[in-house]
Amino acid sequence: MKIDIIGDIHGCYQEFISLTKKLDYSWDSGLPRHPDGRLLGFVGDLTDRGPDSISVINIVYDLVKNNLAYYVPGNHCNKLYRFFLGRKVQVTHGLETTVEEFEALSKNEQLEIKNKFIWLYEASPLYHVLDDKKLIIAHAGIREDFIGKQDKRVQTFVLYGDITGKSNPDGTPERRDWAKHYHGSALIVYGHTPVKEKRIIGNTVNIDTGAVFGGKLTAFRYPEKETLSVPSTMPFVDEKFRNFD
Repeated sequence: MKIDIIGDIHGCYQEFISLTKKLDYSWDSGLPRHPDGRLLGFVGDLTDRGPDSISVINIVYDLVKNNLAYYVPGNHCNKLYRFFLGRKVQVTHGLETTVEEFEALSKNEQLEIKNKFIWLYEASPLYHVLDDKKLIIAHAGIREDFIGKQDKRVQTFVLYGDITGKSNPDGTPERRDWAKHYHGSALIVYGHTPVKEKRIIGNTVNIDTGAVFGGKLTAFRYPEKETLSVPSTMPFVDEKFRNFD
């Protein structure tokens, strides 16, 4: 299969358009389509913090509905899903930007977006295992012994990473560097942890290059194992990027 996997978009819709065009996708039909039949992939965290989360929801819904893309949810997707279900969530850590956009819509538009996102979330797996088990797309990555499993522990890992139970100073969960310990044969493409440049460790690649924090929006081309990026239009926030030792 040929697929272009996009890192965490976080509402950076214009950067998404620019990146797909750089990848030679045409928007003539209203959806990004590749002349060679390539598909798009999304590592989750479509919304929050950025300027146009509603447009990102709409386009990814249309792509998945038309069998033009693979999507897996991220932790921000999970929180928005719970918000749309009417569950009690804290409207913080970026969700407030999506909620503000949502509440500015008409009641009919709100219902449409809510139904689209609920469908997208419920129709998508925790992680995708593709190309005869040679490729895995998972938001925060996945441990080798978790592949093929769907239980609560796996869900927590895939959405949040290898969390320790402690918190960082900014309130985000402290996470271990799981990629250093992954030795599986499947290539794992993931995001979740913003890095200034794509991070390849063994058979894993982190493509969250912090578009919403002024970095870049990055795509990983499979099976070529090439990356392409476009610069972000957002202000650069250095402390949001993780520096690995």
